[in-house]
Amino acid sequence: MKFSSESQIAHPRDTVFAVYRDSLPEIAAYIPDVREIIVRNKSVDGCVTKIHNEWVADREIPRLMASFLRPEHLRWDDHAVWDSGIYSCSWSLKTHAFPDAVMCKGTNKFVDDGNGGTKVVLSGELVLDARKVKGVPRLLAGRITPKIEQFIVMLITPNLEQVNESLQRFLDDRAR
Repeated sequence: MKFSSESQIAHPRDTVFAVYRDSLPEIAAYIPDVREIIVRNKSVDGCVTKIHNEWVADREIPRLMASFLRPEHLRWDDHAVWDSGIYSCSWSLKTHAFPDAVMCKGTNKFVDDGNGGTKVVLSGELVLDARKVKGVPRLLAGRITPKIEQFIVMLITPNLEQVNESLQRFLDDRAR
């Protein structure tokens, strides 16, 4: 399942890129449904920064999925490679709920809009193999896969999009 979004942030590209890369744990307080973002590892080599963040969601689990999904599963590891030379971030997410069954990856591109602001273009893809989800009956795996994919995209995508809105508010608050 492919997903994408574009957001406009009324701050310069250099600022947006650097704050997005370096201040996600502080921005987490502005993101609905995210309890916290924990930096697990960070390394810098020239214009490339590699970061492993763990995101912790704060959401209700749908009844349909309660038999195989627990609150501690509402976490995901975000492995990102930030390249300040091309204002781009390639990322991959690993869910704690279905680590062997879910592949999610994408790219964020930061584009100078020519008016002192930044357009953030997100594109990603999520693929689920429900046969590898513990607790899902094999006979139902094909039918339930789209519902599980939809739930995961519903969990992850709004947070990815809301990061941009939250970043806008965070930068606005810092400018005051």
